[in-house]
Amino acid sequence: MSTDPTRFADRTISAFSEALASADPVPGGGSASAVVAGLAASLVAMVARLSEGRDRYAPYTATRERVLASAEAARTAFLDLADADAAAFAAFGAARRLPRESATEIAARDAAIGAAARHAAEIPLEIVRRCHLLVEETESLAGRSNLHAASDLDVAALLCHAAARGAAANVIVNVPFIADRQLGDALIAEVGARLQAIDAAAARVRATVASGTLRSPEDPRFVAG
Repeated sequence: MSTDPTRFADRTISAFSEALASADPVPGGGSASAVVAGLAASLVAMVARLSEGRDRYAPYTATRERVLASAEAARTAFLDLADADAAAFAAFGAARRLPRESATEIAARDAAIGAAARHAAEIPLEIVRRCHLLVEETESLAGRSNLHAASDLDVAALLCHAAARGAAANVIVNVPFIADRQLGDALIAEVGARLQAIDAAAARVRATVASGTLRSPEDPRFVAG
């Protein structure tokens, strides 16, 4: 399989860490948050796989298969979002460097900054949304998977929580540059609501893991399709 050194997914952990530590503002906190979320998804996938082929966990097969598929999709999506966030931030920086000598240039620059800021807010918002979905799936798997790896689900939930908070900070910092105040308020409101839901789900994962016991299988009537 060919690799693309410009994609974070194709870099070594060391290379990504060095890029993050450099004086270049790209990648930054948004990309770091996406990568952390991708690690959370990897842990969830691992726990699902560690529960395969074991009679004790056979009643949870439907949950395990669904969560595994969701975690694998999330793992790839988060790495793509790391690249997208870096590109969005670079575009925002380019917009801010546009000339502003004349009234026409100022108007064009303001419009470009507003559009770039909106995109730069939408990318980390998508990270928050996917973190919300991932932590809910993590909760579904907790108590319905290999108990010897249960602590890894707690770690996944904590990483998801941190990633969502980091991504949310990148939504919030861009909102003041969006001319549409109604849109900006909606973005802030959605971020706040999702962070609260993520906090609650992560706490439930922690409690389930701490119990050290298995739960009843999910009721298919209440599982979203």
